[in-house]
Amino acid sequence: MIPFNVDLSKKTVALTGAGGVIISEFAKALAQCGAKVALLDINYEAAKKVADEIGENALAIETNALSKESLENAKALINEKFGRVNFLINGAGGNNPKATTDNEYMTNDISEDAKTFFKIDEAGLKFVFDLNITSAFLTTQVFAKDMLETGGNIINLSSMNAYHPLTKIPAYSAAKAGISNFTEWLAVHFAPCGIRCNAIAPGFFVGNQNRGLLFNPDGSPTPRTNKILAGTPMGRFGDVSELIGALLFLADDNASGFITGIVIPVDGGFNAYSGV
Repeated sequence: MIPFNVDLSKKTVALTGAGGVIISEFAKALAQCGAKVALLDINYEAAKKVADEIGENALAIETNALSKESLENAKALINEKFGRVNFLINGAGGNNPKATTDNEYMTNDISEDAKTFFKIDEAGLKFVFDLNITSAFLTTQVFAKDMLETGGNIINLSSMNAYHPLTKIPAYSAAKAGISNFTEWLAVHFAPCGIRCNAIAPGFFVGNQNRGLLFNPDGSPTPRTNKILAGTPMGRFGDVSELIGALLFLADDNASGFITGIVIPVDGGFNAYSGV
């Protein structure tokens, strides 16, 4: 159920990373408000499953968000079926184990077996930056062309890591900080064209990518989970449904038509809490 209804019947939305937990829920909510939604994901089966749940106003397209040619092909299919794209959600992103450290803090012993900062793989680092930053850059290059004459709406997916980098994941934290900065840049650059650009920064939500970091195989919370919840004043993880209100607010031109260049935290107070 969506928290409130807005009229998005004139919106054609392209969403990257649409097979994932968060963006698939975004697609369903937007479709429920009348939007036509194109679900772009390199994992076609995941996107197709979501499109099938939505019905006739949804189109799943196998798309590599790191390939401009693939994005152009996807845009052509969307234009043919739904017309011009006037709403884009850059949801493709994620982390990679090759770009993480095993320990939160560095010690003097860099010869230990643990994966330290000095052992982070260069290819992993570049992959994380490409997956988050380059994908948003290329996708916006392709789809914003449809919005130049009639205006449009772009929503990026940032993260709590953009405000406060978490330990162990330096590449992902830096990449998401880049997404927030890129959001502001796009907002200024496209303002004369009537294109708004904002971002949503989720706090801590349990998904496929982070479940193993948050819970042990027996379902008990890991020490990292305990630290996260201790730093979240509301004392719990968020539910994906609790992101939908912010999404629909930014999606509705009547509600947020004079809002561009902002990042909305949806985090249970995590960003506001100093720990004391």
